[in-house]
Amino acid sequence: MGRLFGTDGVRGVANADLTAEMALGLSVAAAHVLAEAGTFEGHRPVAVVGRDPRASGEFLEAAVVAGLASAGVDVLRVGVLPTPAVAYLTGALDADLGVMLSASHNPMPDNGIKFFARGGHKLADELEDRIETTYRAHASGEPWDRPTGAGVGRVREYGEGFDKYVAHLVGVLPNRLDGLKVVVDGAHGAASRVSPEAFNRAGAEVITIGTDPDGLNINDGYGSTHLDRLKAAVLEHGADLGVAHDGDADRCLAVDAAGEEVDGDQILAVLALALREAGTLRENTVVGTVMSNLGFKLAMRREGVELVQTAVGDRYVLEEMKEHGYALGGEQSGHVIVLDHATTGDGTLTGLLLAARVAATGRTLADLARVMERLPQVLINVRDVDKSRVAASAELAAAVADAERELGETGRVLLRPSGTEPVVRVMVEAADIDQARSVAGRLADVVKSALG
Repeated sequence: MGRLFGTDGVRGVANADLTAEMALGLSVAAAHVLAEAGTFEGHRPVAVVGRDPRASGEFLEAAVVAGLASAGVDVLRVGVLPTPAVAYLTGALDADLGVMLSASHNPMPDNGIKFFARGGHKLADELEDRIETTYRAHASGEPWDRPTGAGVGRVREYGEGFDKYVAHLVGVLPNRLDGLKVVVDGAHGAASRVSPEAFNRAGAEVITIGTDPDGLNINDGYGSTHLDRLKAAVLEHGADLGVAHDGDADRCLAVDAAGEEVDGDQILAVLALALREAGTLRENTVVGTVMSNLGFKLAMRREGVELVQTAVGDRYVLEEMKEHGYALGGEQSGHVIVLDHATTGDGTLTGLLLAARVAATGRTLADLARVMERLPQVLINVRDVDKSRVAASAELAAAVADAERELGETGRVLLRPSGTEPVVRVMVEAADIDQARSVAGRLADVVKSALG
């Protein structure tokens, strides 16, 4: 039986893989494990619970709230808010844990549960393992120790969370955005209200797309995985830039005034130089992942900024940042962590800081993004294969070695199982796009034959 927790919580098709019973059981297990760890000692525990707009989030939220309250935890329901908002409010309200219901950029039928520890930080792997072990034990019949009477948790709505979070975002900006015209694509997701409001309060003229969630349309043709509509809107309205979020708004990708994409690596490069200029790029270091474009690595080297690379997943970026006190890190996908102001990737904050840099310098986003040249990179997601056998396949190892010999010093290969989806990711970089496509295609065929 595989581990329930992936790199970003528990995910699956809602009401099939991720059921109400599972959501309730995991929430009760989390409460018990944190109580045993001493998190609740000496006070009545409190949890912040939020969700994205998926229809399934309605019943899953009800199950999570019921589970926590039945375990003696008071619950503050903040409703539809981004993942980083739940993380921020968990810390700002001194709550003992936070729970976010979202499957991020995944299609609408999926959903997920992510737990935050006190302070708004992601739970340690060891605690997730204990939660899963406890959940499985009780799912097979072991009885819970249940409070009664006044010991059960109380539940109340916390509508103030929206304004508290937006005020935080605007309050940390180094300068206002007056004079900028910005298109915001909310992916019909959790940032559909938050992001436009924050940009508006910061002084920008805001045009919105993908900000009408109906529970069924999240990530459907809009957001950071579908940039065509954002590019068109930026050109149509003559905007200075556009920003796109994913379903739970912990990501941000951007589009410049000419409709060209600015990815997470480029955003990191721009913000790294901005933080260094402000004297807040601690240790003169930025943290990326092994998926970072080689062009980003070369640009940071040229600019005299140290780059530390981790495994893929913003939790690993965050762990590296916290361990060494680094201020900035992120992923090519648009997860950007500014640790002075957030405990996780925050797409709205990232977009605001990027726009603030444009406003402060008077330079276009395209000009700022030219600090790095993206080398051609091809990513193929291979489905319907056994991703658990990647590391053990001699056939795959030989194919990767052959590809690396062919690319030499001008490119690289990364082949890995996804931590959030049932796919194997094949990534190839090369100086020439045709070579990158050719090598990636051959490797994807080997993955299918070796693991299919």
